[in-house]
Amino acid sequence: VQLQASGGGLVQSGGSLRLSCAASGRTFSNYAMGWFRQTPEKEREFVAAISWKGRSLYYANSVKGRFTISRDNAKNTMYLQMNSLKPEDTAVYYCAADDLYGSSWHRAPPGVHYWGKGTLVTVSS
Repeated sequence: VQLQASGGGLVQSGGSLRLSCAASGRTFSNYAMGWFRQTPEKEREFVAAISWKGRSLYYANSVKGRFTISRDNAKNTMYLQMNSLKPEDTAVYYCAADDLYGSSWHRAPPGVHYWGKGTLVTVSS
C-alpha cells in the first residue's frame, strides 16, 4: 500500500491543523493505520493509531485529549485532527499502515510495515 500525508504547515500555539493520509495500491480497509512524528533530536515516535474498521483508537499520552484520529474507508483516507497545538508538537508527521496495531508500533524505531513521506508541522510560540 502506498501512503501520502498532507496538511502540514505553520500554526500558532493553541491553533489547529488537520492532516490527511491518502492510501492507494491495496485494500485500505484491510490495514490498521497510524500517525508517527519525528524531530531531528528524537527518534520517530508513535502518535495515534486506528483499527481497520475504526472501532479502536489509540493515542500517545502526550496528545490524548487534543488529537483525534479517524478514517474514511470509502475515500481510502485517514485523518489526524490536531487541536490546542503546542510548540513541542513541531515535527515531521508520517502516516503508516500494517496488518494489525501492536506493541511494535511503540518501539524505536517503530516496527510498522508501510510508511508514507512526511508532512512538516511547525507550531510557533
